[in-house]
Amino acid sequence: MTSGKASKELLQMDLYGLLGVEPDATGKQIKKAYRQKALTCHPDKNPDNPRAAELFHQLSQALEVLTDGAAKAAYDNLRKAKEAAAKRTHKLDEKRKKVKLDLEAREREAQTLVTEEDEAQVTRTLEQEIIRLREEGSRQLEEQQRLVREQIKAEMAPRLQGQSASGAGDGTVSAKLKMLLNYNTQNPSDSQMLTSGSPQLKWKCKKDDDTRGGYTEDVLRQLLQKYGQVTNLLVSSKKGSAIAEFSSFKAAEMAVRNESGLLSNPLTLSWLDAPPPSTIQENFSSSYISSHSAPLQGSVRSERDFESLVMMKMRQAAERQRLIEQMQREDDD
Repeated sequence: MTSGKASKELLQMDLYGLLGVEPDATGKQIKKAYRQKALTCHPDKNPDNPRAAELFHQLSQALEVLTDGAAKAAYDNLRKAKEAAAKRTHKLDEKRKKVKLDLEAREREAQTLVTEEDEAQVTRTLEQEIIRLREEGSRQLEEQQRLVREQIKAEMAPRLQGQSASGAGDGTVSAKLKMLLNYNTQNPSDSQMLTSGSPQLKWKCKKDDDTRGGYTEDVLRQLLQKYGQVTNLLVSSKKGSAIAEFSSFKAAEMAVRNESGLLSNPLTLSWLDAPPPSTIQENFSSSYISSHSAPLQGSVRSERDFESLVMMKMRQAAERQRLIEQMQREDDD
């Protein structure tokens, strides 16, 4: 879906109604409503509902617009203009409506240019704000989606502990995510589904260095986001390494080719595994417009696929008992 098409579809939505809030709702109320709605339609909780992903995507778009001051103002102006026009039309009775339509028909030629220019200006303003949000990356959206993911994983943790009959790991989501971060070198064939096409980042970092060699998660995101949207970033807490996932293969490829990190502590990027031909074909099936204009639907799909893979790896914890015990020993050191 192109940026223009996505913006036009967004213009037809009632974003406040979608989130279930009033137009005068505060940013805090909007974020709370998003989390509540997102939990009910999250793809991982509704695997049999094909509309779950679409609704989750629409909620994400609504949150992006309504939590950004400029974008919200542009949307409110357009919404108020449409509401005012609808109210004026509704107040007219059938006879006056006919007179109005006849009069508009005679004046349409003179008024069309001005009317279209006004509406086009309002539309362009909103579209520009949406594009800006996509280019800059919505930190508020990422934060709210992180909270949703954490709540889902917390709800699933007791069931996953029960499935690990041999007591694999401590049952927490963070331990299993760290296991996934290092799992590629232990069992490449089984982890290819998670890591193919994902860059691995390495840098010098001492164990007792609280700054992680200067590469915190925020620093890594700032370095990588100039190539495209970073959908997921897993940072090892024990050594200078991380795994990044981008919304498009092209963005990942550009990062691997060009990024060198901080001058004081260079960063090395390499592929965890050679991207399979199917991945490349899928990413280049349509012309690549720019690394910052990838559709929001693509990022939601990548994020949903990643979460599904993480959950699958977590359910296989019992089969990887030896690896978990090894990670626990490293954490104790």
